[in-house]
Amino acid sequence: MKIGFDNEKYVELQSQHILERINRFDNKLYLEFGGKLFDDYHASRVMPGFAPDSKIKLLKKLRDKLEIIVIINAADIERKKIRADYGITYDTDVLRLIDGLRSLGIYVSAVVITQYIEQPSAEIFKKKLEMRGERVFIHRIIKGYPNDIDTITSDKGYGANDFVPTTRPLVVVTAPGPGSGKLATCLSQIYHERKNGVNAGYAKFETFPIWSLPLKHPINIAYEAATADLSDVNMIDPYHLEAYGQTTVNYNRDIEAFPVVRKILSRITGTDDIYKSPTDMGVNMAGFCISDDEVCREASKQEVIRRYYKAVCDYKNGLCDRSVAYRCEALMEELNVTKADRGVTHYALKRAEETGVHCVAIELADGHVVTGKSSPMISAASAAMINAIKYLSGISDDIHLISPVVLEPITALKRSLGSKASKLNLHEALLALSICGATNPTAAYALTKLPELEHCEAHSTKMLTPSEEDYIKRLKINLTCEPEFISKDLYIN
Repeated sequence: MKIGFDNEKYVELQSQHILERINRFDNKLYLEFGGKLFDDYHASRVMPGFAPDSKIKLLKKLRDKLEIIVIINAADIERKKIRADYGITYDTDVLRLIDGLRSLGIYVSAVVITQYIEQPSAEIFKKKLEMRGERVFIHRIIKGYPNDIDTITSDKGYGANDFVPTTRPLVVVTAPGPGSGKLATCLSQIYHERKNGVNAGYAKFETFPIWSLPLKHPINIAYEAATADLSDVNMIDPYHLEAYGQTTVNYNRDIEAFPVVRKILSRITGTDDIYKSPTDMGVNMAGFCISDDEVCREASKQEVIRRYYKAVCDYKNGLCDRSVAYRCEALMEELNVTKADRGVTHYALKRAEETGVHCVAIELADGHVVTGKSSPMISAASAAMINAIKYLSGISDDIHLISPVVLEPITALKRSLGSKASKLNLHEALLALSICGATNPTAAYALTKLPELEHCEAHSTKMLTPSEEDYIKRLKINLTCEPEFISKDLYIN
């Protein structure tokens, strides 16, 4: 993988600017964290060299100064909202976030449940956390929010919310996903802090869009593709242009919300001079850490194509409107790229045409492409993975890594348990390989090559099952699929 981003410089610059922002206030900053804390693979795909755990590295660097408040919307608990990337509910993800942060020595001080109106599921979640010794606070719906500034900035608004006592100068406010109430929680905390005589401040940590890059830079266009389902649009920040005569990029929701946010901050703090634009609010030094712009441009173009394939598959599965795919198509046209610019796609489709069955192709780091086809014994994804590690190990194609002694009992067991899909899926193939590796040095050696599949490109001529998609993600392979169902069955276990 060609590197286009200096990750060490990013962590250093970002932490410096956060510390500077803390010092602008009374040594108390509420930092709204947008995007993913863990596993930011979008950023690592469009800016090769960006580590998926960059934000965690930054938090670890500042951990002596920070504590974290995790936010969740009560309505998301009640309707069991799912994180599409992990396939878990938002309330489960709160638990995952807390455990993950604490395992790294990062202090998580509280959970805030927002828009609380005694929803039964939210009440159960609250009690569950409290029984485990967690501090849980409640924020209710504020009448007239966000336009009734007088009510919002009074004891009937933010003043009626629970105040979360904090002890450290940097308070990071994060959540499982958008719409959780991070901004409102930050402003509510600042209201209470100011009443207590503490000159606390607010800032926002975002990676995209990158304000210091041109509006139509492929990295910023890739962000639009990633948020096409939200109808986010990158825009020139008019407030920053007016205040400073400098062209910067932000996105429509922040720009639209800025006048209200500025009024609320002004009312709470008693001054209009804190921020003049949405760009001012942000702490984002990513644009200054790009070491090879051409590498990042090309990587971003490929990401837009991948996002297009995801959109058409999501549409096929009823997960989004066709307009999301149309939006991605329009962004591809802006970048002057097509599906044909994703080279691995050609190999998968050609192999499927030759064999008449489902096929998967994987493009390896040296440019070599291996393919795998579905058979009665093994899935196409499993076959492609095995062929890939064979190639990387220098093992001949005619050598079987999974012994029939292991393979046949597994498929027989699946059939006896009534499974229609008796062939080994990717998870089962990896387990079978591990078993074979205990007695077969060749299989054991091939397994050591799995990490070399990271960042490789893959394409499937059919949509994989959720289980196989999950394991492709775990192998950190960049997968796209044709919008074709893998089976005529409505239910696939």
